[in-house]
Amino acid sequence: MQDTVEGRPMRAALVREAAGPFLLEEVTLAPPRPTEVLVRVVASGVCHTDMLVRNQGYTTPLPMILGHEGSGVVEAIGADVTTIAVGDHVVMTYMSCGLCDTCESGHPAHCENMGPLNFGGGRLDGSSGATDAEGHVMHDHFFGQSAFAEYALANERNVVRVPQDVPLELMGPLGCGIQTGAGSVLNALKVRAGSSFVAFGTGAVGLSAIMAAKVAGATTIIAADVNPARLALALELGATHIVNSKEEDPVARIREITGKGVDFALEASGRGEVLRQAIDCLGIFGVCGIVGATKQGTEVAFDVNDVMIPGKRIMGIVQGDVVAKTFIPVLIDLYKQGRFPFDRLVRFYAFDDINQAMEDSERGVTIKPILRIAREPVAV
Repeated sequence: MQDTVEGRPMRAALVREAAGPFLLEEVTLAPPRPTEVLVRVVASGVCHTDMLVRNQGYTTPLPMILGHEGSGVVEAIGADVTTIAVGDHVVMTYMSCGLCDTCESGHPAHCENMGPLNFGGGRLDGSSGATDAEGHVMHDHFFGQSAFAEYALANERNVVRVPQDVPLELMGPLGCGIQTGAGSVLNALKVRAGSSFVAFGTGAVGLSAIMAAKVAGATTIIAADVNPARLALALELGATHIVNSKEEDPVARIREITGKGVDFALEASGRGEVLRQAIDCLGIFGVCGIVGATKQGTEVAFDVNDVMIPGKRIMGIVQGDVVAKTFIPVLIDLYKQGRFPFDRLVRFYAFDDINQAMEDSERGVTIKPILRIAREPVAV
């Protein structure tokens, strides 16, 4: 069914200038196009990438509605949508074109159109679905959704149906940060049973990776960070060892723990000097995955011979290189079994407190903020 409302009024959080605050404003959202779905947003996670774009560490057009870890209920569908129905509970994830060679080969997270589809501020054709109170076009479709709003226009490709017996307001971060950490371990790096693994950075991505490494059967699981509280939580979630990089040399300590260097490392802090540590601590044929978002143009130096001779690998990873429609249900099953307790990472905030949520995340007070956006609770 097509949305019959020609322009749906809603509240949305707009970033109008670089490093400016999120402003809650009245916005009008157009009906879904033939391949789109209209989602009433129940909640949305807050991700480091939202802050990076707000500050223009990634160059994107402004003003824009950000937010890319949304969950909600489908209210309308476009005429060509066949796999999603009105009333479905869904998680919104990254957008891909589905037509390029990379998508066709089963790697949509590395879509050739990843940039314009997720950071371009609109659809691939450049159009937007949102206008402000004065009728000015607002950039939207951030990660194919722009979930910091009461409603979102997503595409059939980037919505994932979730069971109605799980708390919908909790599910949004599965669409980005949580699947990035877990997918990097289980899908991209393919951490194996009996291996050693280290996560540099114990935010939502790093801690999700640690939980996934435990699921994968890694027997030496190391968390490296400078936050003692997060390191303590890492031990509760599956880490066998912790390294406080402020108090000791992480490379030397990791080599001491493993005896020969680590099999798999994941750099999730977004800091160039930490990436160098993640590379240096690898053993022979060790693999380092990079998921930490850095400012555009960031460069890192490493010892070429120390990479070449031991046969080390350095791998860039986006969204865990997962197909979200099949991977997110796996994470939900693991969560329901008690084997992937990502709910321990979250703290809920009212939509009006979006700027406080951002500040708490940046200060390390909250690991994964989730904004409650729906004005009314969703019945399960």
